[in-house]
Amino acid sequence: MSVRSTITSQFQQVAIEQDRALAPLSDELKLVQSGLDSLSFAIIVARLEDSLGIDPFNASDAVNFPVTFGDFVRLYENFDK
Repeated sequence: MSVRSTITSQFQQVAIEQDRALAPLSDELKLVQSGLDSLSFAIIVARLEDSLGIDPFNASDAVNFPVTFGDFVRLYENFDK
């Protein structure tokens, strides 16, 4: 499974579990308009660390918080390299 599909799957799964209405995911979707809250994002980041073995938000280098879904995906894709 690709990084993008793993992230997409986690967004969808967490939205269901947290009873949140998830907006259609596109690279341009602003995360604040996704329908998820801060708890949902914390769950997603924790699960991605478990499944991908990386946590770009806990890296030694400063990370700019992603604004869009595309930014979020690229953060993980670029960190994985």
